[in-house]
Amino acid sequence: MSGSAAGRSWLPVALAIAITLPGLALRLGLFAASEPVRALLFGVTIVGAAFLLSWAAEVVQLDISQGLALALLALIAILPEYIVDATFAWLAAEDPAYAGYAVANMTGANRLLIGLAWPMVIAIVWLRTRQRSVTLGPNNGLELIALLAATAYAFILPFKGNLSLVDCAVLVAIFLVYVWRLTRLPAGEPHLVGPAQTIGALPEGRRRGVTAVLAIAAAAMVLLVAKPFATALVSTGTEFGIDQFLLVQWLAPLASEAPEFVVVGIFAWRAAGEAALGTVVSSKVNQWTLLVGMLPLVYAVALGAPTPLPLDQRQQQEILLTAAQSLFAVALLLDRRLSMV
Repeated sequence: MSGSAAGRSWLPVALAIAITLPGLALRLGLFAASEPVRALLFGVTIVGAAFLLSWAAEVVQLDISQGLALALLALIAILPEYIVDATFAWLAAEDPAYAGYAVANMTGANRLLIGLAWPMVIAIVWLRTRQRSVTLGPNNGLELIALLAATAYAFILPFKGNLSLVDCAVLVAIFLVYVWRLTRLPAGEPHLVGPAQTIGALPEGRRRGVTAVLAIAAAAMVLLVAKPFATALVSTGTEFGIDQFLLVQWLAPLASEAPEFVVVGIFAWRAAGEAALGTVVSSKVNQWTLLVGMLPLVYAVALGAPTPLPLDQRQQQEILLTAAQSLFAVALLLDRRLSMV
């Protein structure tokens, strides 16, 4: 790779770091801002950090099996989503209203994946290759089994009226079995693009060092701004008379999942439709197991007691709708094929 080409490959990394700086400066008290501006700057910081995390996660594919790598990629890429949602669940111990926002963020994130990311893969593949469908690999059947199991259990949650530590145990168990099975699958050649490809081309020692620094620094950034982002977003809804539940449900997940959409879009554009679809399906498994299961655990820790996270009627309906969408998605992929018709 020429010097100019290498420089261009590192430019997105520099830009991702640069857009995190205003939010970090605000968080450190270097200047003051109104609630809407705080929400915007903290949200942009999360976007930048999420890009760094997604590139680090892609490079990890060079060191582990392909199936486990895709699961890890999906898990790390949506780490900001976990941190933001955990923040809402933690705040719910102080203010019960935040319990609704935790559910809003979780259901919005799950519905965005299926409602936008899955169709996006098909649309981009068709624009690029005129293929009208994308087929998952034989090993991806494991994701569908895990997704079906989590979806079946999710239908129970609205009728219980809460999320408890028992739900956490069941959903985490589904995820752990899923990951254990992934570790037994054969390795494969990863599809690295853009900055991930540049980092992956480094000598092994430098590659692992850069990957670790990017992942740790990005995770620290998200942890630093997650709480003020959550509170500023709710305050912004109050200030402008916008339904806070809807604002959290759709805006917060867009900020934290934007990089994943970009990565998946690049996979699809480069005709790696199987990898693109496999990544978003794996992300759905992660969110429908760990993300949901994490909420009652964080809430119980914040309270200092094994108290279930309560669900009001609206939250129950949102979970039921999300579960129905997940069941429909599994039905679409029973033949491991997603098509335009």
